[in-house]
Amino acid sequence: MHYAALASGSKGNCHALSDGERTLLIDAGISLRQIRQRLEGLGRNADAVQALALTHEHSDHIGALAVILRRTDWAILATSETRKAAEKAQGVQIPSHRWIELEAGKAADWHGWRVLPFALPHDAADPVAYRVETVDCACAVVTDLGHPTALVADHLQELDLLVLEANHDVDMLREGDYPPHLKARILSRVGHLSNASMAELLAKVCSPRLRQVVLAHLSESNNHPDLARFAAEEVLRGTATALHLAHQREPLALITAPA
Repeated sequence: MHYAALASGSKGNCHALSDGERTLLIDAGISLRQIRQRLEGLGRNADAVQALALTHEHSDHIGALAVILRRTDWAILATSETRKAAEKAQGVQIPSHRWIELEAGKAADWHGWRVLPFALPHDAADPVAYRVETVDCACAVVTDLGHPTALVADHLQELDLLVLEANHDVDMLREGDYPPHLKARILSRVGHLSNASMAELLAKVCSPRLRQVVLAHLSESNNHPDLARFAAEEVLRGTATALHLAHQREPLALITAPA
């Protein structure tokens, strides 16, 4: 499985999973041009993209949806409520023939891949994360959640690759310049995952099979890469798991092989 974080952060998010023949995007919060340019810059074939899976309707995750609907024939994977919310947010209509309906907790087959959306605690209509499995690889992309739930932890067992939110350092956020209402939203149980909560969740799902961890959706204002890395390294110390950080502007590419 080839994984790439094309962009990760509050200004836009897009992840790509590929088996060499087809590519599935998870979220499209950067422009279609950037998606194509960043894939090509990583040596990936942008024409291999066949589908876009949406996690929720916030603009940093669906900003390119309108252009994608006009200029590509990609299938759109989304739950019914996320479809409605995304259409309203972007002023578009996702054609029924291009929509692959998903339901949280129920796996769908996409070209032989098992795509499992599962529910997250976030302030959106029907937010999900994704666990994706091929014949020999299991990975998950999990961002935009206010706290680590038992359900989330259950779906993150026995992975080869985990992309996990480490949005903020609590002290940096509390002492920073954000207005009180925005601080409260981020810190809420339907906001974003702190470094400490990320480490708590990571400790529950770490296994000998886990080969790669990517920390994602880091806030440029309320976190520092060293703080996020340290929190994860404390959990991963003594394991063979490699740790990476996804960035807003610099794509990250990994090849994940099963243990």
